[in-house]
Amino acid sequence: MFWSKKKTGLWETEIARFEAEDRANPPRPGVIVFTGSSSIRKWSTLVGDMKPLDVIGRGFGGSQLAHVNEYAGRIVIPYRPRAVVLYAGENDLSWGRPNTPESVTEDFKRFVTIVHTPLPETWIYYISMKSAPLRWGNREQMRATNRLIEQVCRTQERVQYIDVATPMLGPNGKPRRELFRWDHLHMNARGYAIWTPIIKSVLMARFGPGATSSADSLVK
Repeated sequence: MFWSKKKTGLWETEIARFEAEDRANPPRPGVIVFTGSSSIRKWSTLVGDMKPLDVIGRGFGGSQLAHVNEYAGRIVIPYRPRAVVLYAGENDLSWGRPNTPESVTEDFKRFVTIVHTPLPETWIYYISMKSAPLRWGNREQMRATNRLIEQVCRTQERVQYIDVATPMLGPNGKPRRELFRWDHLHMNARGYAIWTPIIKSVLMARFGPGATSSADSLVK
């Protein structure tokens, strides 16, 4: 089946390109990895937006959480990251195999296990799913999934939920269309301008200059 949890190879070319980049310019151990679907892949200003934090983007568009789990051993674990920032789940609920808030949450739990088994000191941050105008009809499933994953984050050590969905809603409770591209799905620069200070403030508090973090032990 096209969207099976089994290995699909759909992104093999993109994953191999990441690996080639790493061979040519090896990231410093302890880098903060941003991974997930197209909201990460299309974040072209990510490295500059997060300065002075040392980050890399390892998103691949169209991916679901199960696919991030499949490739984590190649685009997350090898960096021995201080932190992993994950955005995934929208695609899981929107098309392909029939997912539910519960099944997406289980995939998130698997991601935590995949990362924390070899790297128990690494922090994991889950960026909440946004409500894009194109997917507004699916908002209840997304909100339910966000709630479930937030609950999981509260029960896990070194796992934190970051809410970007609420600030992207207007006074009427609907998505702010000016934050999205022509397709009403992917964010434009205004959208990322909402995300940047929210996510960066969380990371800076723990990993910025002068911050004390147990994850520093990962950098030798």
